[in-house]
This record gives sequence, C-alpha cells and structure tokens, in this order.
Amino acid sequence: MQAIAVLPQGLEEEGAKELTALGAKAVRPLRRAAAFEADMACFYRLHLQARLPFRLLREIAQFPCRGPKELYEGVQSAFDWERWLHPSMSFRVDVTGSTPELSHSHFTALQVKNALVDLQRQFWNQRSDIDLDNPDLCLHLHLNREGAVLSLDGSAGSLHRRGYRAAMGIAPLKENLAAGLIRLSGWDGGVPLVDPLCGSGTLLIEAASQALGLAPGLNRSFLLEGWADFKPNLWQEEQQRASRRERRNEQLPTIIGCEQEPTIANQAQANVAAAGLEQTISIQSNDFRNLILPEQPGIIVCNPPYGERLGREDDLEALYQDLGRFAKERASGWQLWLLSGNPKLSGSLKMKASRRIPISNGGIDCRWLHYSIH
Repeated sequence: MQAIAVLPQGLEEEGAKELTALGAKAVRPLRRAAAFEADMACFYRLHLQARLPFRLLREIAQFPCRGPKELYEGVQSAFDWERWLHPSMSFRVDVTGSTPELSHSHFTALQVKNALVDLQRQFWNQRSDIDLDNPDLCLHLHLNREGAVLSLDGSAGSLHRRGYRAAMGIAPLKENLAAGLIRLSGWDGGVPLVDPLCGSGTLLIEAASQALGLAPGLNRSFLLEGWADFKPNLWQEEQQRASRRERRNEQLPTIIGCEQEPTIANQAQANVAAAGLEQTISIQSNDFRNLILPEQPGIIVCNPPYGERLGREDDLEALYQDLGRFAKERASGWQLWLLSGNPKLSGSLKMKASRRIPISNGGIDCRWLHYSIH
C-alpha cells in the first residue's frame, strides 16, 4: 500500500529514518510528513512501534478533482464502500489542502459526507451517523494541484497521545516531538540524562521508553482493527513482536528530572508512574540551581519557558543566565540540548551553540540547540 506518516515539522528526516528502521519501503520525507510503501504487517507494526508520527494514513484512491462535482463522483467511485462502510458504522472526514473551487475544508468535508450517505441510501435506504470523536471509520482527503488523495486513518485520535500523561503542566511538549528531540540529541541510554526544568517529565519519559524499546501503541486500540480487511492473526503477531522488543528490566544510567514547582513535580511523578518508569526516572522537587549532577558526564535536555505562553521575559532572562552559569560551572564534559523559541533568551545563556535544528513546537518557530560544555 501507499501511505503517509504525518510528522512534526522539523522531524521529517528523523521520521523517515524511523519508518525505514521499522520496515517501510521507498520512504520520502515531505513537508510535515513522509510518504512510504508498506505491506499490512509493516503498517500494523508502525501503529504499534513508531514514536514520531501524529497519524498514519493508508491511501485508497487518487482522482482528478477541480470542483465539488468531481469530488462527489470521485469519492463515490473511489472504493468498495458497500464492503467498508455499512450504515451501522459511524464515520468522520478530515480534510487538508485546497483547490480554487474547494477552498473551505468544512464545505469539502460536507461534500465527501454527502457522496457517501447518498450512496448508502442507494444500497440500504439508510445512512451512517457522523461521529467527530469516536468514529468507526476515519477518512482523510488531501487536495492539491494534481487532484485528490483519499486515505483511511488507522487511528481516530493522534498517535502522539501515549496515555501516560493524564497530568500535564502548562504548555506541554507533545510526546512525539519529545521523542524526536531525544533522537536528535543522540542519547541512547548509554550515559546519564538530566532535565533541569522537566515540567511534566515528557522528554525523560520518551527517552527512557525509547531506550527500553517500549512500544507506544501496545496498550491502545486502533480504528484499523475494525477495517473490512483487518487480519487478526497478523495483528497479534505484530503485537507479540513489539512485546518481545521491550526490555523493562534493563538497568539504564541515572535519569533525573528537576522541577521547582511542587505541584508540577507531583504531576511529573504521576506521569512517570503511569508510564511504568518509576524505577528508571527520578523526579526531584527542587530548584535546578541546587541540583547535583551524576559524576559520569552525560546529556542535559530541557525545554525552558520562552515567554510565548509561560513567564515574563524579564524573569526568564535571569533563569537563562542561571542555567548557563549552572552548565559552565557544574556540567563540564556534558552535552546540553535546549529547545529555544526565543533567540534573545537563549542568548542570555552566554554560550555558543554548535548546532541549531529548526523545529516547530505547537506552531512556535523554535531551534533545538546543542552546546558542548567544556
């Protein structure tokens, strides 16, 4: 099958590498996505094991589409709807892209819905309900200059939601973005890992989960389990494969998160426990200025506030100055990776970054900055 992984902006290359490592073929990074080819086993495997995608879309049809009439007819003839969409099933339509005659996603989605329910009335004299939250089938339509691409979404909700994060701090980092940042840092579980401003603990949880091979999709359900061509035996094989890769009892180097605000530190501890990592990650309710680092040099990662959604810039300038001082005075031989959404504030570190990787964090233009501390 032809398929698309929807990815965080800035992580397209890392996402493509992950898809390839999990068996996808002909992988091509795109903007905020990667195109690939996969057999059914690989498509199942990606849902269970891939850490970086928001969504995995299975292409079912491409057709010319300049306006509403072509869209209506194209959708009706695109697929074996009699087999795939019985009126007892609910569905949802997501739309991306546009054409001059189909410039409003809501109208476009309505046109797709009309095409399908009209067809159902011909077949059965009844129609499906629309369910935006928990549909039985989720369709994705992408419009571009070449025409329309219609796909099935393997999951109703975004894959970044792992399920361990009931407790969230303000302005949390999405789990798949955190996983990608850890990959870019090169941390693989070989040296200590410290987050001096850990917030909800997401960077550390994703890092430890990755190092221990914990499959993010193993304990959740997916829409693809209700598809007309779902293969239960193959799905079970891929679940077992994902389960065998897990190394929960493996001892990792010291992983420490530090959070000054006690309420948020408690939230981080709850998230760590929900992820089953309380033996692996230590959360300290402490000011990072008092933090004692492990003797063995490792990697410091952090996503400090940058005044966009949290904190006043004046207060934050002092925070960044203290963070830079902490790194230079106490972290000699360590590597620091910092997500910056404010160049003025990261300048207050008084350190020179050796790498600056562009990343979009919730629509904020950021840089994942790397510093070697001497």
